[in-house]
Amino acid sequence: MRAGNEVIIVDAHMPDIENHISTAEIEATLDVFIGERMVRGLILTGLDRDHACPTGVDSILKRYEPMWVMYPKYYKDTDSASDVFGSIDSEVARREKTQWPLVRHSVHVNAEDSRYLFQLANNFTFELFSPHMDDMDSSNNSSIVMKLSGIGVDGFRYLITGDTETERWESINKYFAKYLASDVMAASHHGSRNGVNAKTLLAVNPNTVLISAGVENSYGHPDSVAVQAYQQVAKHVYATNSVKEGTCLFTRRTGQDFQTVLVAHSKNAPAVAV
Repeated sequence: MRAGNEVIIVDAHMPDIENHISTAEIEATLDVFIGERMVRGLILTGLDRDHACPTGVDSILKRYEPMWVMYPKYYKDTDSASDVFGSIDSEVARREKTQWPLVRHSVHVNAEDSRYLFQLANNFTFELFSPHMDDMDSSNNSSIVMKLSGIGVDGFRYLITGDTETERWESINKYFAKYLASDVMAASHHGSRNGVNAKTLLAVNPNTVLISAGVENSYGHPDSVAVQAYQQVAKHVYATNSVKEGTCLFTRRTGQDFQTVLVAHSKNAPAVAV
């Protein structure tokens, strides 16, 4: 997400099998969208490979040198998580005595008045809704749920959701429903049915829903029932696997509405003004 001269990157998936897209193409596309802006931080909504791929985390930390990396205060002991923290440890050590050390933020929220996170960027505000200490019982339900708001005339409110499932949304609704309203929402759990919660959707009331799902994924994401639920609330719904080769979704404010352009990965600049 971009605001002013700053960028926040959310999650770091890279394909295990490069049959649709290569790591080099993803890096080239990111280079274009980031441009000369400063990457303030990297948010890992969870520690499963499809959100925190070691290759992706390592690439982002070294290529863009964010000021901080954030992840949920819940550790899932997997090979992916071990490798991710190895990359973070290595980068922390490399930058320890430089002018720009890498700062870690392991986060959870335990009260309504503690949802704001401060001093992370100049052009963004951060409201954290999950993980919550009441029900950090699984990696999915310990995903980071956060409203990331860009400051300025082109800024908007983006709700990031990770793999949060229906029962966790009930707790989020209980504590934070009145704060969830956002312009753009990331569909929870890649558009799966168990990531949809009717009360949450009404509270968020998004203009646009963006679904991040892999091409030919084995889970059948996004689920048609979930897509229908999003379409009943949002004006626009888009999925990254809506075309055979997969696509990037570039969303921006256009007056009172929002426009999302489907952009193919390329070793050169995407065919859209950024």
